[in-house]
Amino acid sequence: MAYKSIFLDLDNTLWDINQNGRECLEEVYHDYEYNRFYPTFEEYYAVYLPNNNHLWSLYSQGGINKDELTVERFLAPLRPFGVDDPEYAKHLSLDFLERTTRKTRLMEGAKELLDYLKPRYRMHILSNGFSEIQYKKINNSGLARYFDKIILSEEAGINKPHPDMFTYALKNTNSRRDQTIMIGDSWDADIVGAYRSRIAQIWFNPADARPDGFAPTYTVRSLKEIKEIL
Repeated sequence: MAYKSIFLDLDNTLWDINQNGRECLEEVYHDYEYNRFYPTFEEYYAVYLPNNNHLWSLYSQGGINKDELTVERFLAPLRPFGVDDPEYAKHLSLDFLERTTRKTRLMEGAKELLDYLKPRYRMHILSNGFSEIQYKKINNSGLARYFDKIILSEEAGINKPHPDMFTYALKNTNSRRDQTIMIGDSWDADIVGAYRSRIAQIWFNPADARPDGFAPTYTVRSLKEIKEIL
């Protein structure tokens, strides 16, 4: 297939959200003296992370809105200790998110892959992340120069994996469905969404998880493997 356009997810495909987010959260733990609640950061993180992942899944599916996500992910770990103030959580969320924009760690092989792809394809970011944060992350990490368009769910008014998000991206990048391929790490948001939208997929799957319900067009465990496909 002669692909001409590439949609790339940002978080955990190019920008290392696990490490960058963890560093920011550890800063918050110390700066806000969360040792009052959890003796160690690891104990706090063990509560925060699965709850945060669950909330992002709900957000992607339209089950909660942005405000609910940003408030609940910071209040849920503190509620057992009597902290249940949404305004406090909103302030904390703004602080946390601003810290993330200053982190620039990329996934291993991301820059090398982008350098390889840039002369060969039209490339576009396709992300569910918050607009005011994603633009800063992209710019501060040196990624902006690689992409023709940044397509964000907040601006589209719909999240991946909904097919309308992919149709919106195709229209706004002047891309043909049969000449486009999606690269992403999220099975549900990126791969299922693209599959249902009749767009080819490359599943970045370093954990070697099992596909559910269908075989993606391609699966790789490292970003460097993509150069053997495209």
